[in-house]
Amino acid sequence: MVQRKLPVTLVGAGLPQIAELAGDAKSYAERLFKFPSIGNLGDEDAKAALTKPASEEDVRFDEEALTEALRVTGGYPYFLQELGYAVWTVAEGPRISQDDVVTAVPGYEAKLDESFFRVRLDRATEMQRAYLRAMAQLGPQAQKASDVADVMGRTSQNLGPTRAELINMGLLYTPEHGYAAFTVPHFDTFMIRAIPVLDVPPLRPRKPRD
Repeated sequence: MVQRKLPVTLVGAGLPQIAELAGDAKSYAERLFKFPSIGNLGDEDAKAALTKPASEEDVRFDEEALTEALRVTGGYPYFLQELGYAVWTVAEGPRISQDDVVTAVPGYEAKLDESFFRVRLDRATEMQRAYLRAMAQLGPQAQKASDVADVMGRTSQNLGPTRAELINMGLLYTPEHGYAAFTVPHFDTFMIRAIPVLDVPPLRPRKPRD
């Protein structure tokens, strides 16, 4: 299509490692596309995502409620959708307050934990879960492999295969050499809720490949 300049447009979306995956699927494929980063909504757009649908039902959000909603969701579109739903189920009047948002948070987190986050964690092995939990302990930003290894009492060499497996599974990606980050936001706080205490399994020799 590129060589013949055919009038065809392909639009797709994916997690942060999509450019790397395109190159893995077909050599030089990553050169054929543009990969703009689509991050979280800005404050005004995030507020509009909540206030516009509510206004159609003659319901309004207090400014403090919107501020709390943005703090909880970080402006991530899907999280705003789930929080808006959770708030709608607990608010009683035509005015949604900050207290309504705070009250809705446990239900909001439970919904995300059961679906959005849990389906990712359920695919991980015991060691992979420990690696994710150790990363979460360090915070939401990209983490050095050596720092994660230190938290787990291992070496980067020991954990190299586990880290590579998590990247191949789409749970982590590498924004720069030597670092890894979660592919979805707030996965760190979910890991701490799901696994309150880090438990690193003992070292076991890996089975040789056939």
